[in-house]
Amino acid sequence: MAGALSHIRVLDLTRYYAGPWATQILADMGAEVIKVERPQEGDVTRTFGPPFAKDKNGHETKESSYFLGVNRGKKSVTIDISTQEGQSIVRQLVAKCDVLVENYIVGTLPRYGLGYEDMKTIRPDIVYCSITGYGEDGPYRDRAGFDPIIQAMGGLMSITGVPDGEPGAGPMKTGIALVDVMAGMEATIAILGALNHRSVSGQGQYIDIALFDVAVAALTAENMQYLLLGEIPQRMGTVSRFLAPTQTFKCKDGLLFLSIANDPQFVKFMKIMGRPEMARDERFAKNAARRRNRLELVGMLEEMFLTRPVGEWVELIASAGIPCGPVNNIKEVFEDPQVRHRRMRVELDHPVLGTMPVVANPIRYSATPIEYQIAPPMLGQHTREVLREFAHIEGEQFEQLVQKGVI
Repeated sequence: MAGALSHIRVLDLTRYYAGPWATQILADMGAEVIKVERPQEGDVTRTFGPPFAKDKNGHETKESSYFLGVNRGKKSVTIDISTQEGQSIVRQLVAKCDVLVENYIVGTLPRYGLGYEDMKTIRPDIVYCSITGYGEDGPYRDRAGFDPIIQAMGGLMSITGVPDGEPGAGPMKTGIALVDVMAGMEATIAILGALNHRSVSGQGQYIDIALFDVAVAALTAENMQYLLLGEIPQRMGTVSRFLAPTQTFKCKDGLLFLSIANDPQFVKFMKIMGRPEMARDERFAKNAARRRNRLELVGMLEEMFLTRPVGEWVELIASAGIPCGPVNNIKEVFEDPQVRHRRMRVELDHPVLGTMPVVANPIRYSATPIEYQIAPPMLGQHTREVLREFAHIEGEQFEQLVQKGVI
């Protein structure tokens, strides 16, 4: 069955993380994605290692796990867009594409004659999405934007990490490039919205996605705490600033995360813990009181949790409809029975790696299911195929461009 975007072709001029994440989502939905990379070098994340993936014989390759994680489903074409011949090829490809996604520094592609104003003269209904650090305008527009810097400037780092006064206190970035991931998702949403608008109006449009904007917008409740009350949220570690008890607890063999969302849940929880009278104690009966007396409450709960292993507590608490779960490492994640049942690990055939695992897309369509057909491509793997089909470049012309280093 055809994917939801099987009628859409995307020209992918992105590198690093946010842009490739967006175009991978589009590819998962069935779009044909043509990824343009620099000859010889390719997307810079191809070099992000070690670790590098190992082939079927256990030998290290030049395929980085970073690149492999955000580039499945795409065709790799090598074109030097700084040359006039390369720019001409890109224009020929644009004429056959519905969407163009790029994440160069502001002004780079217009300088090459590949900006939105140039492309819409070739394909008037093109949906053109630019992903940059700070956006197309403003005092920071010319700055390069990378995820950790944006986490710091956008406030995310200020509310992430151990609270002041505790061992290890200080701001901390998230364990992954979270702003890049969110920016890629916002770009995908924006592209789908623009395609829907085009389907009824016939009009293409330009989309400006800034990592900085995304980071600021993502701090939803924390933003409102400041904007409405003038309070600047502080780091809380794993503790919720709104609910208690909601945090990690050390058990006999590991860590558990518990989240009590309301007062009735706390009543059920304390019955499970064998201390139902605590739910009637005025210090703990209401969430506001539990927050005021959190340290006292947590001290009592910590002693209780140490009496059993994580698995036993999760079985008791989760079966009562109370949110909780183990703090898993990545190995434990992929061994989790729910993750296995939901088939979050899938396998693809790679030219060098053989059968390789990738992480499934979390979207579950009933009518147009996600399909996994193309492994993350080798550099330039599809250059000959794509240029022959869409730019009618083959034979002697193709070889001349190779000799000149254009492709």
